[in-house]
Amino acid sequence: MPLAVCGLNHRTAPLAVRERFAIGRSALPAAVARLRAQAGVEEVVLLSTCNRTELYVALDRPDRPLPDWLGLLGQQSADTLVPHVYVHRDRDAVRHLFRVTAGLDSLVLGEAQIQGQVRDAYTAAADVETAQGPAVGPRLHRCFQHALFVGGRVRSETDLGWGSASVATAALELARKIFASLRGRRALVLGAGEMSELVLACFRAEGVQSTIVANRTYERAAALAARWGAEAAPLDRLPEILRGVDLVLCSTAAPHPVLTAERFRRAFPNGPDHPLCLLDLAVPRDVDPAIGQLRNVFLYDLDDLQRIVDAALDRRRDAVPRAEAIVAEEVEAFWSWYSALEAVPTIRALRDWAEELRRAEVEAVLRRLPHADETTRAALERLSRSLVQKLLHRPTVRLREAASDGHARVAVDTVRFLFELDHRSRVA
Repeated sequence: MPLAVCGLNHRTAPLAVRERFAIGRSALPAAVARLRAQAGVEEVVLLSTCNRTELYVALDRPDRPLPDWLGLLGQQSADTLVPHVYVHRDRDAVRHLFRVTAGLDSLVLGEAQIQGQVRDAYTAAADVETAQGPAVGPRLHRCFQHALFVGGRVRSETDLGWGSASVATAALELARKIFASLRGRRALVLGAGEMSELVLACFRAEGVQSTIVANRTYERAAALAARWGAEAAPLDRLPEILRGVDLVLCSTAAPHPVLTAERFRRAFPNGPDHPLCLLDLAVPRDVDPAIGQLRNVFLYDLDDLQRIVDAALDRRRDAVPRAEAIVAEEVEAFWSWYSALEAVPTIRALRDWAEELRRAEVEAVLRRLPHADETTRAALERLSRSLVQKLLHRPTVRLREAASDGHARVAVDTVRFLFELDHRSRVA
């Protein structure tokens, strides 16, 4: 049963294309069920993130066209998808999944979220039952479980996930150096753009107690705050708000400083009486640099954050060869198991044939020994079973080894020919 992956990602498709294929978590089971119903699909997992949509399938035959299934999801013809879609089959499909789960194929090298996203996609598909059967069977179960193992191994044995490799996480790293933990802290976010939203997500994950969003356009601040359980405030309340927070993140598009020295003095005439961390992610800067000279103020700008990101990425890039080696090793381990599956039906047919022959011969002998007692009958059963097991043990082992070494078809065809097993179901 061939494996394949068909997808598009941040390297092959622009955002305008990717967003047409994004599948929300609530819509995932229905999409998986729809794909499982397609002809030839025996198993399916659908992975959808902001940077990729990928369809992993176990097929009934290797020549199934995959891009049109992505077209089904995005209501777009296969022809228009051709420039953006990649297809990997069998061992290459496994390698791709392992690299994705390890963070080697991410927009930010080594980013940690992808492993959880792969686990969620696998779990969601595994819960889907359809008229055709379960969405995930033994092949994709084993493949995704192995992928998650690979991701964990790469993170524990290499520096691929070391440090902060995005501006938002670097900002949190600096804040943690001041406060040790952000749990229970109070924060202010200046601005209501994409970076502000990323930071709000990070704040929630870090356990920040309360967050206020302030923006020049109050309506945008209110909309963003509502999405993340925060409070919105107009900019004219800035001095008052500053006195009640520990952490300020600035990311507006203003052409001049929003947090001026004058505004800061109105909030703290004698300077803040507690540590105040100011993270300025704006270009041009939102915070007057002079504020950073005041007592209890810890001001970091984009250059500070970029130095942290660059150092992390350098260390992560150094870890890539070792991470790739782990992936290659585990691909071979998985493929050895997967290839051996091809021999299983033939091994089963061989043992069934031998058992039928054994039983027929024992019955023939017993017909010639009508007065044989139970002890004799039991001894014949034990002897015949033992002989069959010993005779088939070595051929079974060798057949599995041949399959693991990539010679399954030749070995299987030879065994079926020698033992005339062709009347039984052939290997798929």
